[in-house]
This record gives sequence, C-alpha cells and structure tokens, in this order.
Amino acid sequence: MQQDPEVADRVRKVIADAGATQREFARRIVMDPSKLSRSLGGTRRFTAAELARIADTGGVDAGWLLGTQHVAPPAHRERTAAAPEGGRPLQIVRETVRLVAERGFHAVRVADIAEACATSTAAIHYHFPGRDDLLEAAVRWCMDEDTARRAARIADAADAADELRQLIELQTPRTPQQRWQWSVWLDLWAEAARSTAVGRLHADYYRQWRATVADVIRRGVDQGVFRLVDPQSAALRLTALIDGLATQVLASTPGTDGTTPDDMHEALLVYVDATLAAPRGA
Repeated sequence: MQQDPEVADRVRKVIADAGATQREFARRIVMDPSKLSRSLGGTRRFTAAELARIADTGGVDAGWLLGTQHVAPPAHRERTAAAPEGGRPLQIVRETVRLVAERGFHAVRVADIAEACATSTAAIHYHFPGRDDLLEAAVRWCMDEDTARRAARIADAADAADELRQLIELQTPRTPQQRWQWSVWLDLWAEAARSTAVGRLHADYYRQWRATVADVIRRGVDQGVFRLVDPQSAALRLTALIDGLATQVLASTPGTDGTTPDDMHEALLVYVDATLAAPRGA
C-alpha cells in the first residue's frame, strides 16, 4: 500500500521550517538518513512512530502530517516550558543511553526510561514501539555523537600524525565521560551479536570508523610522516588494538594493578611509532 504523497510533502515542509538539512533532521529524529530519503521519495512508507517523532521534533501535530487535520500548523510552534530540549524523542534516547551505561541494557526497563524522562511508558512506546526500536535508536545516536566528536577533535591537527594522536587520545577512557561512552559501546556490542538490526548498524559504524583511521593513515603516507603501509590493513590492526585495550581498562578496578588509561595510551603510541611512523631522518 502506497503512502499518500502529501505526507512526504508535509514532512518536507517540517524539515524546511526546521532550517535543517535532510541528514541533520534525520539525526534529530534518530532515523536512518537513507530511510528518510526513501520515504520522502515515495519508495518507503513512514512508520507511525517515525511520524510521531517528526511531529514532536518539528513542533507540529501528527494528525496534520497524516492529513487527518486540514488546518496547517504554524511554521514555528513555540514549545512549552515543560518540553524537553531537542524534543521528546532525543530525550528518550539520551536517557536510554545513560541508563544503559549505568546498568546495562537488559537491566533497563521501559518504566525506568519513562521515569527518567518524567513521562509515561505509553509516551515511550508512542515514539519507539518496541525495545528493539529503542536499542537501534540508541546505537544510532551514539554513532552520530561519536562521529561528531572525532571530527571536532581532529579539525585543527597539524598533520596526519597529529590527527592520529588526537583520535587515540579521544578513545582513551580517562574521564568519567569517556568511560561512560565506552561502557555503552561494550554493552551495545554484546547486543549487536544477538540482533540483526543492531548488528548491521554496528558493522556500518565500524566501516566508518576504520575508514576514518585509514584515511588518516593514507594522508600520513602521502605527507611522509608515516611509512609506506596498506592503510586498510593498518587501520584494522590499530582499531582492534584500541578496542582490546579499552576493554581491559574498563575491566580493571582503578588503583589496582590492572590496565590503566595511561598504559593504554602509551601502548598505542608505542605501536604507532613502531609500525607506522616514518623513520626519523628518512
């Protein structure tokens, strides 16, 4: 059954009124950009939950999006003081990620998320009908946040070698925030092994992450700061080492003889110097 093409037109208006690109709006509603594109192009139907998130984020009525209300909403509806920053969908996802970091995904109930958001379980299900929908959204949000942090971190790097050092520093779980991020990833990785949808997201994320590292290494080879290596193979080995060391750090109790963030950081720099850095004076 085809979706009314006017629904796509209304969604386009919401995106235009939000002053966002299509990709940015997809990030705000925690939706796969390719799904949004296909839905706008008429080859895929919006789900009810997606339309609910679009309506909430755009400040419009879901009935207007569906065409059941014929009076168009104002272009920029003011949010009430009680409305969460960024809209309810992003609040739900952020609180889900926070609770997953603290308790682990399987220990987090929808009721816990509703309590953290000061809303009802019905409101959670309105935006994310099933637990898998919520997990997929949480993974996607983490991916987007991680990608944005990496881009900001390496923006002012002097050369590719400096870029790689910045990426290594960003991945070293020194601060409570970094440990929190790694805790979420470790729990979501376990879910990726059981969930096809999350597994696909995990694979996509890692292709992007390794591609970022490979691009940095490729630029370093061109700049002469790295030796002549295969960027893809080098990126695979380095990212695997980062993951393994970070897992050891998180599994270690602070103050014991376990692996520390400094141990991880030093090991990674030694590895880069031994396998990638161009010989001095070359």
